[in-house]
Amino acid sequence: MMPNIGVPGLIIVLILALIIFGPSKLPQLGRAVGQTLKEFKSSTRDIINDEEKLEAVKTDKEKKI
Repeated sequence: MMPNIGVPGLIIVLILALIIFGPSKLPQLGRAVGQTLKEFKSSTRDIINDEEKLEAVKTDKEKKI
């Protein structure tokens, strides 16, 4: 199981990111992470929809037989 990070852990991660990347790079980094998550969610949704369509086609074929 994965433990929860919590607020103190999140603050530590943000401070480390600020130290490593600097304040000018953080908005770009946040934007890149956001776009990556958006693409991942979109791809996952497409895969699920494709699976549902495939199941619907299978059940339609089975009903015809």
